[in-house]
Amino acid sequence: MQNIKALRTTRVLFIDHTAQLGGGEIALRNLIAQFDPEQTCAIVLLCEEGPLAAQLEEHHQVHILPISARVAGTRKDTVGWKSLLRVKEVYSVLSLAFRMAHLMREIDVHVVHTNSLKSHVIGGLAAKIARRPLVWHLRDRIAPDYLPRPAVLFVRTLGRLLPNYVIANSQATLDTLIDPRSGTASPKRKLRSRVVHDGCSVPAEVASIKPNGPARIGLIGRISPWKGQHIFIKAAALIRPEFPDVQFQVIGAALFSENDYESSLKALCRDLGMEDRVAFLGFVSDVQGAIAQLEIVVHASTVGEPFGQVVIEGMAAGKPVIATRGGGIPEIVVDKTTGLLVPAGDERALADAMATMLRDPAKALEMGRRGRDRVKECFTIERTARAVEQVYRDVVRVYSADLSRHEAPAEAMDLKQ
Repeated sequence: MQNIKALRTTRVLFIDHTAQLGGGEIALRNLIAQFDPEQTCAIVLLCEEGPLAAQLEEHHQVHILPISARVAGTRKDTVGWKSLLRVKEVYSVLSLAFRMAHLMREIDVHVVHTNSLKSHVIGGLAAKIARRPLVWHLRDRIAPDYLPRPAVLFVRTLGRLLPNYVIANSQATLDTLIDPRSGTASPKRKLRSRVVHDGCSVPAEVASIKPNGPARIGLIGRISPWKGQHIFIKAAALIRPEFPDVQFQVIGAALFSENDYESSLKALCRDLGMEDRVAFLGFVSDVQGAIAQLEIVVHASTVGEPFGQVVIEGMAAGKPVIATRGGGIPEIVVDKTTGLLVPAGDERALADAMATMLRDPAKALEMGRRGRDRVKECFTIERTARAVEQVYRDVVRVYSADLSRHEAPAEAMDLKQ
């Protein structure tokens, strides 16, 4: 490995198990685009071909090392001890880890940055094999309401063993890596960690909405039961008698075999008589453009969200937001100042919040203005990139010091000779 003390540009290998455009992958793409090329050389390793690879390879070196279909198809909400210990899956993971380690040595990376739960495990093992410092970017809450209990125990255990540093997308996320029984994620060694909130670009101007058009309220995100689209539709039906002209939009597509849930949402619209008021727009590549057409942005996750990328994007566009109180959301939204917070899974509370904003549009607009100011101050993508690059410098410095300590005895022997 190149003399790490003499580095000017840090070569970072980013690993993600998927090339589909989920929230974590979009956040990774946006982050890499903001790095200073004189400070950070970003190299990407994915376990499949897909949209993320296609978007990144124009400007970055992208490697594909395929993962087994069975490991790739294991969803985080279905993980159990049996799936963790299947011999074929364990062999597949170890085989891939050794191939990753070989690549790390071949392209001489200085830091390994893993971006998803599966990559934390496989890429983490590879980094240890290749003897490269490892940064986990934790984007999932490691808690029983978000992951199966075996997965929680497994990830917390690995958190004591694998990463040299953990970046978390919120304090709420980082806190879940800590085992409440011990009070720390690592009883034997202090876990070096930092909260770096994800960021977004802030539009130069706030789009104006025609004052004589019907109000549009939208929920943006992957169609999945825990994202709460069913709560949104039920809340929309509750306020329709008072606001019969309001249009509701479900923006996003079903991923990871959740098409049955999308079908159930359309059936729910039929049952509630909301087919003419709820539009399913599917996947939208221009999220900011979709947000610009809305008066109100809704977040309705039924469990605590690790962060809430769509929430900051709505605020950046000057839109008032209504969001579920839980996870990292209260770190973003100041209740009754930049938006309204409601309990998870409560369609009545969500309906009341939407009605409150619709009854007082001037107050809603003021919330949107304050939310935009808050994003400019705390949640820009440039701020996120500078903080992550500082982590790399810290990791390299500490790792270099560790190498020096290990090499010192040999150097002393040479001097004596």
